[in-house]
Amino acid sequence: MKANELYNQLEKDFFQPGMSDDWFNYMPTLENYFCDNFKQRSMGVMCDFTEEVNQVYTAVFPSDAVLNKMLDDGVSDAMLFLHHASTWDLSKIPGIAFHSPNPKLLERLKERRISLFCFHTPLDNFGEYSTSKTLAEAVGISIEKPFIEHSGALIGVIGTTDCQDINELNARYTQAAEHKTKLYQYGESTMADKKVAVVAGGGGNVFTINELIKNDIDILITGITTAKNSPEAHELAKENNLNILGGTHYSSEKFACMAMCDYFTKLGLSAEFIEDTPGFEDL
Repeated sequence: MKANELYNQLEKDFFQPGMSDDWFNYMPTLENYFCDNFKQRSMGVMCDFTEEVNQVYTAVFPSDAVLNKMLDDGVSDAMLFLHHASTWDLSKIPGIAFHSPNPKLLERLKERRISLFCFHTPLDNFGEYSTSKTLAEAVGISIEKPFIEHSGALIGVIGTTDCQDINELNARYTQAAEHKTKLYQYGESTMADKKVAVVAGGGGNVFTINELIKNDIDILITGITTAKNSPEAHELAKENNLNILGGTHYSSEKFACMAMCDYFTKLGLSAEFIEDTPGFEDL
């Protein structure tokens, strides 16, 4: 498939006027690798390294492990579809969460004609493949409606679950994530007739907690929940008896990138999700 045709199809299917992102301003040292589209919008085609796409990979972050996986596969004329343009990792440098792609690996991807395409806000926006919808489905939440507008997108969902108590819901999240998840129980344990909010990724913040309060919801499933990231959010949750469940940034958003393989397959392309390592510092 022609790369430009694929880029345009993604734009048509996911981008909406008013959506915004701000990756490029935090990665000026990589300017020579980025195309004008990414410099202007921080979304869409990021590194335009190929004219043909015969293989698609999907990933949450452009980590060294992800980029090396493609290089080790020996592919060329391919595209990496990313949710984030940088890699989230709280373990490396205190105070710095996002880390730019490795320029040495970008150089090798350029030689192999492997493009990078990033949709952060467009993939967060409520739809068939969106981050919060796919996470909700993985945890067994019956979705009622989208909510929380941010950067021109509806980034969360409200739904219900058949779990009887909060520990059962956390166990179900653990099963979906395939690793231990974290429960901050600031509210009641029983869940009869209670709504659940799902906000994949960085939902453990004051903005999200306030949105739950507005919507009279006291259970949040998200990715990043460590109190070090937003102590104010935990204080607000305590004051309002809200329960918070965290499953790491990566694991809460991987379901969308996994689902995107189906999207590319329907376009007639071979697609593969590249697994990465959850950052348990997020919890």
